[in-house]
Amino acid sequence: MALWDKWFNRIRAETVVPIPLNDPTLLEWLGIDAGEISYRGRNALKEATIFACIRILADAVGKLPIKIYQDKEGKQSASSHYLAPLLKNRPNPWMSSRDFFKCLEVQRNTFGNAYAWIDFASTGRKAGQVQGIYPLDSSRMKIYVDNAGLLPGQGSLWYVYTGPDGKEYKLRPDEVLHFKGLTFDGIVGMTPLEQLKSTIENAGAASQYLNNSFKTGLQTKGIIHYVGDLSPEAQKTFREKFESMASGLKNANRVSLLPIGYQFQPLSLTMADAQFIENTQLTIKQIAAAFGVKNHQLNDLDRATHTNISEQQREFYIDTLMDILTGYEQEMTYKLFTRKELDEGYYIKFNVNAILRADPKTRYEGYRIAIQSGFLTANEVRALEELEAKEGGDRLLINGNMMPIEMAGEQYKKNNEPKNLGDQKGGDEDTKIKEEKILEL
Repeated sequence: MALWDKWFNRIRAETVVPIPLNDPTLLEWLGIDAGEISYRGRNALKEATIFACIRILADAVGKLPIKIYQDKEGKQSASSHYLAPLLKNRPNPWMSSRDFFKCLEVQRNTFGNAYAWIDFASTGRKAGQVQGIYPLDSSRMKIYVDNAGLLPGQGSLWYVYTGPDGKEYKLRPDEVLHFKGLTFDGIVGMTPLEQLKSTIENAGAASQYLNNSFKTGLQTKGIIHYVGDLSPEAQKTFREKFESMASGLKNANRVSLLPIGYQFQPLSLTMADAQFIENTQLTIKQIAAAFGVKNHQLNDLDRATHTNISEQQREFYIDTLMDILTGYEQEMTYKLFTRKELDEGYYIKFNVNAILRADPKTRYEGYRIAIQSGFLTANEVRALEELEAKEGGDRLLINGNMMPIEMAGEQYKKNNEPKNLGDQKGGDEDTKIKEEKILEL
């Protein structure tokens, strides 16, 4: 390890001046027009559909409550665990739990990976406990894998984070929460932005086209016929003077003048003729599908009804959000708990009732069935509705007409047995009482 530390420190000592990919000098040297917008990284959020999809996913994750449970003779809430207030309220002094998870989800969708540094207490009685979790800038993180077995032990993977001051920090895997997007190798995630580069550029070009059309008053340009030849300087001067006279909102519905010998012929091409609207709608649907966002969430209600919107919301949870939440839950459970706590059954889980919550009538009907079937207690139902518990509400109840399947047909055997009138009357009364009584399990 001494040799490795010496080599690593030598690399850190070297002065490295990073050059961003959108640097105007670099783009000019590569022959790229710096005026064109690059939809990479944070710049992708300038496209409206990308921004909407990432906002929807970040809001969906950020608004869900997160809780700690213990699987010990059944699922039990472990609200007394020291990590509970850290995850529920404030993972670090700078941000709330909502802002923390929204930050991670935005970076996960933008860069394909999201990282958070786990701050462990190193001294005192709480040594080894998590005292803070801080999100890191994904664009400054690099992952190294020793797949050749050059280093001893199990430290074959590590993270190197470059701070804003240029200083590099080597982090072990157990010090970093790593949340991935779609991945080829299970180590590094990829973002839809890289895979949909052409589609996103089409959406950006459509937005720029529409913006330029508004700037010119939504007027389709035409061709000016003239006799003779004009020098490039004369052409530029004439075009600027003509556009200043005929373009823009201030010249709307005004008369334009042309010199003698010049004739203006407008072009009849319109946005509809160019299938602009159809192409834009198709692009929006392709981007939304890549992010797993439903059309109605982007205000595309052409084929939406009240019934299928509710079903689409449920599909959004099952098809999209469940996988994202599972990734968060598994990573945090594995790295925030000790081996002993994992053996004791502790785990982290998001409460998805906030997005699957049905209307009151549907919920109450489901609660009634659950209580009468002995599946939930009254207090468990009240907890789902965020109501205080009531005395006697912790008992499981079941309808007295129900019986174990192996006892089916026993009542017919009893009816065939000879009984006197008094016994038969008493038996009928007992049967009636049993049918109306709710038995306690």
